[in-house]
Amino acid sequence: MSQSSTLLVELLTEELPPTTLTCLSNAFAHGLVDRLAARNLINVTNSASPSFEAFGTPRRLAVMIHKVRAVAPQGQVHKKILPVSIALDTDGRPSVPLIKKLAAVGFPGMSLTKLERAMDGKTEAFFVNYTVPGITLEDGLQAALEETISKLPIPKIMTYQRSDGTSVRFVRPAHQLIALHAHRIVPVRVLGLNSGAVTIGHRFLSQGHIAILHADDYARTLKQRGKVIASIQARKELIRAQLLKCAGVDYVLMPEALLDEVNALVEWPIVYECYFDEAFLHMPQECLILTMQTHQKYFALTDASGKLRSRFLVVSNLQTETPQQIVLGNERVVSARLADAQFFLEQDQKKTLEQHIPMLANVVYHNKLGSQLQRVERLAALAATIAPRLGVDAQRASHAARLAKADLLTEMVGEFPELQGTMGAYYARHDGEPADIILVCSEHYRPRFSGDKLPSTMISSVVALADKLETLVGIWGIGLRPTGEKDPFSLRRYALGVLRIVLEKRLPLDLIALLRYAYAQFATHPRIVDPTNALYNFFIDRLHSLLRDRGYNANEVDAVLSQNPTRIDDIISRLDAVRYFSTLPEAISLASANKRITNILKKSGSTTQRVEKKLLVEPAEQILFEQLHTLTPTVQGRLRLCDYTGALSILASLRDAVDVFFNDVMVNSNDVVLRANRLSLLTQLHKQMNCVADISKLAI
Repeated sequence: MSQSSTLLVELLTEELPPTTLTCLSNAFAHGLVDRLAARNLINVTNSASPSFEAFGTPRRLAVMIHKVRAVAPQGQVHKKILPVSIALDTDGRPSVPLIKKLAAVGFPGMSLTKLERAMDGKTEAFFVNYTVPGITLEDGLQAALEETISKLPIPKIMTYQRSDGTSVRFVRPAHQLIALHAHRIVPVRVLGLNSGAVTIGHRFLSQGHIAILHADDYARTLKQRGKVIASIQARKELIRAQLLKCAGVDYVLMPEALLDEVNALVEWPIVYECYFDEAFLHMPQECLILTMQTHQKYFALTDASGKLRSRFLVVSNLQTETPQQIVLGNERVVSARLADAQFFLEQDQKKTLEQHIPMLANVVYHNKLGSQLQRVERLAALAATIAPRLGVDAQRASHAARLAKADLLTEMVGEFPELQGTMGAYYARHDGEPADIILVCSEHYRPRFSGDKLPSTMISSVVALADKLETLVGIWGIGLRPTGEKDPFSLRRYALGVLRIVLEKRLPLDLIALLRYAYAQFATHPRIVDPTNALYNFFIDRLHSLLRDRGYNANEVDAVLSQNPTRIDDIISRLDAVRYFSTLPEAISLASANKRITNILKKSGSTTQRVEKKLLVEPAEQILFEQLHTLTPTVQGRLRLCDYTGALSILASLRDAVDVFFNDVMVNSNDVVLRANRLSLLTQLHKQMNCVADISKLAI
C-alpha cells in the first residue's frame, strides 16, 4: 500500500431524517476533510484543494477522500524561549529562568550554542528549533471523527442505549463503522463502534453483509452487490431521468425540494406509473397537486397546456417485476387523500367568502394588535385610503381587501396553508365575484419572494400595498423590528415588496404618506409607537440594496438617495440621468465644485437671501449669475416633464462659469455684505445643481 491512498469512512445508521440528509452528508464529508487537512494528513499542494466524494443514503453517511497519508510529514517548530535580557544573567551566562524554561519545554540542559538568537519585533530573544514527528492516520482520524460528529448540524438529537449498556447521542442509532485506508482498516472507535470494512446493502434487494475490499471500490461494490446508489447527486439525477422517461409527452411537476426529499428516502430508486379517478379533476388542480406532493411525495403530471392529468408517478425503493401491489397501494392512498380534499372543498363552499369573515374574530393576529378580523378592518380602511390616489374606487378596494383574507379559516387552507389566496380566488369565483376582485384574492400576497411577479392590476396593487404596510407599521410599532439575521415577521421581504410595486409600476405615491396612512389605522392601539421615520430609513436601506442589485454603482445610488426622496416612482429615471451625466466631460469638475459648495454652505450656514445683482462686483460672479438666471427656467421645465437627463445636460454647461468663479472670486470676503451675497448665489447654484441628485456624491 502506498503512503498516500484513498480513505473511506462510512457510518451506517437507522433511517436518517430525509429533509436533512444532504446537509448532514455535506457536513460529515467537509468536517472530516477539513480536520484531516489541518493535521497535514491529505497530500495536496498549497494551491490545490483536497479531492473527495461525499455520499449519503437514508441509512448511511460516507466520504471517500483521495491522497490521504498514513503518517503526516515531520513538522519543523520554531519556538520562542525567552527574551535575551531575561535569559542571560549579568555575566552572560544562562539565567535560572532560562534553565527552568528549557526544562519545561523538554530541552533540559541545552547549551546556548544550540539556541537561535534573533529579533522578535523590537526585542532580541532566544528560539529553539526542533522537529516533531507527524501524526498517524489512526490518531488524526480518531480526533477528526470525534470533532466532526460533535459539530454535525443535527436539529434534534437522539439518546439511545447500546447492547453493552452505554448511552450514545446521535441523530439516529448507528450500527456499523467503516474506516478503510486503501485496503487497510484504520482502527478507530466512535459512537461505541469499532471500525471495520463491512457494510450492508439495500434492505430488501441485498442479502447479508458486504465486505469493502478497497476504499476505491466503495461506490461500485455497493451498487453491484448491495443495490445501493451511494451518491446523492447520482441518485437524484437517476430519479429525474426516470421521471422524465415515464412522463412521455406529459410534463412532470418536480420542484427541487420534493426531488431532494424523495431522493433522501430511497437507495435504489424505481419510478412507477399510477392513476387516480378522473372525477377528481373537477377540483382546483392546486389542491390535487399539493395533496400528492405534500402528503404522499408523488409527482403530478400535466399536459402541454398545464392541465393536470389523472396519471401520476411514484418513486419506490423497491424494484420488482410485479409492481401491481405497489401501484394499487399508492392509488388507494391517493384516492383517500383526494376524497378528503374534495370534502374540504365542499364544506368551504357551503358559505360565501363574506360569511367566512366574522370567524376571523376568533383568531388572534397578535396579542398587541388584536384579532385577524381587526386586521382585516384595518386593511380595508387602508386600501380605501390609498385607492383614490391611484384612480381606484375606494369602496371597491375596501371590499376586495375584506375578501382577500376570508379564506384563512377555510378547511382547505387549514390543510394546505400554501393555498392562501389561491383558494380565496376559487371561492370568490364560486360566489360570483367580479374578475378584478378574484384577482385581488390571489395576487395581494405578491411579490412573495425575490423575483416573484407583481400584482397585475391596480386594485390588486392597492390591496397588496395595504397588506404589507399594515404588517410593517403594526409589527414595527410594537417593537418587533428585525435584528441582525433575525426577521421572524419577514419585514425585510414586505418592505422590498412595497418598494418593487411602487418602483416598477411607477405609482405616484409618497412613502412617508403611505406610512402615515397605515399608522392612522392603529389609532385605537395605544401600545403602538409611531414608526414612520424609522420605517422610512428602513425602506431607504432596502432601496440601496435593491438598486445596487439592478446594476447601479454605489456613487450613483448615493447621489439619488442621499436627498431622502419620498417619491420613488421616478428613482430609475433619476439614476439613469445621473449615470449619463457622469459620462460627460463636465461631470468631474462640476461634482467637485458641488462638493466644495456643500462644504462652504455647511460651514457658513444656509441662506435664503435674494442675490442682489448690484453687489456682484467681480466679472466671474456676474457671468455665473447671468448664466444661472438664464438656465433655471429651462431646467425647471425639464424637471416638470421628468426629463432629468435633459436637466442635468443643461446644467453641465455651467462648468466653465463655475470654474472661473472659484478661480477669480473670494467667497469669504472680508466685506460682510459681499460675502452674504456670494453665499446666496452659491445657495441658488447648489439648489439647481442638486435638483435631480446630489452630484457631489460622484466626486472621486
